[in-house]
Amino acid sequence: MPEAPTPPRDPNPADSGDAARLHLLEQQLAALFDVSSVLSRSLELRETLRQVLRTLHDRGRVCSGMVSLLDPDTGDLLVAALHHDDISPFEKIRYRPGEGVIGQVLENNEPCVLQRLGDEPRFLDRLGLFDADLPFIGVPVRIGQDDIAGVYALQPPEVDALLPQRARFAEMVANLIGQAVRLSRSVEDERRALREERDTLRRQVKGSHGFDNIIGHTERMRLVFEQVRQVAKWNTTVLLRGESGTGKELIASAIHYNSPRNGGPFVKLNCAALPDNLLESELFGHEKGAFTGAQAQRKGRFEQADGGTIFLDEIGEISPAFQAKLLRVLQEGEFERVGGGRTLKVDVRIIAATNRNLEQEVRDGMFREDLYYRLNVMPILMPALRERVEDIPELARFLVAKLAKRQGRELSITDSALAVLMRHHWPGNVRELENCMERAAVMSEGGIIDRDVLNLTGLDVGSLPEVLLAATPTAGPSPAADIDLDAPDVDERERVIAALEQAGWVQAKAARLLGMTPRQIAYRIQTMKIRVKQF
Repeated sequence: MPEAPTPPRDPNPADSGDAARLHLLEQQLAALFDVSSVLSRSLELRETLRQVLRTLHDRGRVCSGMVSLLDPDTGDLLVAALHHDDISPFEKIRYRPGEGVIGQVLENNEPCVLQRLGDEPRFLDRLGLFDADLPFIGVPVRIGQDDIAGVYALQPPEVDALLPQRARFAEMVANLIGQAVRLSRSVEDERRALREERDTLRRQVKGSHGFDNIIGHTERMRLVFEQVRQVAKWNTTVLLRGESGTGKELIASAIHYNSPRNGGPFVKLNCAALPDNLLESELFGHEKGAFTGAQAQRKGRFEQADGGTIFLDEIGEISPAFQAKLLRVLQEGEFERVGGGRTLKVDVRIIAATNRNLEQEVRDGMFREDLYYRLNVMPILMPALRERVEDIPELARFLVAKLAKRQGRELSITDSALAVLMRHHWPGNVRELENCMERAAVMSEGGIIDRDVLNLTGLDVGSLPEVLLAATPTAGPSPAADIDLDAPDVDERERVIAALEQAGWVQAKAARLLGMTPRQIAYRIQTMKIRVKQF
């Protein structure tokens, strides 16, 4: 007999369930790959989160989704991103811990899975985003073991038996979001710290180069200050004139940091330090292979100073051949790199300085007349220190205070030492005074700089007065001459020195001023180790 045909088998429900889970797993793996790709593209957090939600909708079978982040100041959850663009403005919507379904996830730090959202009495529906007839999955977004960054919530498109698997997938996505939030906040903190540091440094630099930090109260210095205040407002080319050591670089810094260009670079170059061939490369830059050793392209000082100021010190030292190359930059703001053919244009303010007599050099043919007039738009003449002797005491005290801070100890300078400083000729100007004060600070064991310490620095205090006072008719009276000999707070040694100063270093007259005998004052001079001037 023929065998009966085998009846068709009923499909196994377990097989269909396995197939559904396999299909869901494949979808979720593809969605996780896309989500990780989106999160690695940008540090703009809100826009990145929106793209993540859009990717989950397109590839991860998510109907609706939102990401809310924790406000570190209030502890509330603020909505950071939604999938739908047509939702009303959500920036002001917030959830407190324990408030609604979202707040409950934050408070419990545990996932929340609901078969039907409408059956949950804590559902607030503030956004109008979620469908009450669909399931709901909410998971915390963690950035550490215990730290929570926010809550990620989504809705699958239908109710099915694979809701636990979907919840597990949501936790994976939340972990990826948490790492992105942590990285974004870390970068933002670093940016904020850098901005604050930049602003602080700018304030410090501007403060250190402000007019209040330039010492001088004589008529000549007040004129310089007024010129600097006026010229700093504009982009005018400035030519600083004066002897070496008078503070031309300090004035150039004050002009830049008090000008509208103070946010741009301030580039300095000593033109006397380089020969012409290197000076051209240093100022204009060079292309790769322009000369032996030019292994890469290099920007010059003019390019580096674009949008700011360039300070050309010792401008009178450049050769006539290089003067012609520099003239074009000053006139047109254009130049070519060494070895290059492309014309570059920059916006740079020029401040130049020199201690040479440019007018005489123009007459002698050593300096181009057109370059001289291009530089000499706003000349500022810095007075020599011997022409403003009245500023020496304040300058000396300022330098001593700076040295005390550098050496980490108390330093002071006596009036008798100031009197000696005011009688010196100072051919090296403020730079020489600064060097003298540093030597005196080194030689001062007790931290008090007086006449004897100045003598140890090499400043000959015994041969100063008559000749040098005749050479500096503008010098004011000695500070020691103003000391009240009867004041109780005056040191005994200072009182003796002041009396000697007032008596022209005649001991008998000084003794009468102090109510002493010549023998008594001679004894004090010897015991206090006061060096007596010889005339």
